[in-house]
Amino acid sequence: MNFTKMEGCGNDYIYVDCLAGLSFDPAAASVALSPRHFAVGADGLICICHSDVADARMRMFNADGSEGAMCGNGIRCVAQWLYEHGLAQDEVKVETRAGIKALRRMGDGLWQVEMGKASFSPGDLPATGFGDGPAIQKELMVGGRAWPVTCVSVGNPHCVTRVADVAGVDLAKIGPGFEHHMAFPEGVNTEFIQVLGPDRLKMRVWERGSGETLACGTGASASVAACVAEGLCRPDQDVRVDLLGGSLTIRVGSDWRVLMTGPARTAFTGTANI
Repeated sequence: MNFTKMEGCGNDYIYVDCLAGLSFDPAAASVALSPRHFAVGADGLICICHSDVADARMRMFNADGSEGAMCGNGIRCVAQWLYEHGLAQDEVKVETRAGIKALRRMGDGLWQVEMGKASFSPGDLPATGFGDGPAIQKELMVGGRAWPVTCVSVGNPHCVTRVADVAGVDLAKIGPGFEHHMAFPEGVNTEFIQVLGPDRLKMRVWERGSGETLACGTGASASVAACVAEGLCRPDQDVRVDLLGGSLTIRVGSDWRVLMTGPARTAFTGTANI
């Protein structure tokens, strides 16, 4: 199998050209090829497939083989891959399980994604135990501690919690408690954020199915949406989110529509036995 290794802010995936069809088990391939030190190494695998309604369709698989609905860093890399492989246009549309996403090329290796609307409705995540209203500034017991959380769907589920210092959080210890909490029947991605000001956040993420990753585009989007909902950031303003692998620019509109801008880069190409 020929593949392209790409990354956006260190959120790296194995990209496979499946425009002519899918001839292998992508879930099994993701499990086999994602382990670092023992295989290609990645946060998962993304298939670039034919679409009848967009320029391409993205299928995204986590390192554990589970299929995700959307990946913000991953979809920018899909756009960059298409740009490098014959679709050299500044605007593209990519079909995902979370709907069709429009992307705009903002510069060399820089793409802006229309992420859709952020939703705080528990039914959209899904989430339980937060009541019927929006899941904003709620409390969640994890690891014997009450955490202040805001839950957001941006096509996939996120639980955002504020901490005084993101560097001091033991994600490997606390992350699984959020991911597999009974409040989230389908699991959840968890963002630990440190608010540096109305236009800047620091964030670490524990991704459902992959563990801690260097970046998460949907997580950055959810984090800024949560801060806008809590009155910590302003709507219709750019907010810089600093992640372990780089920075993303997020803008949440007053209508809760989210724009994300960030890099996408090809690291190398190769061939793997599956």
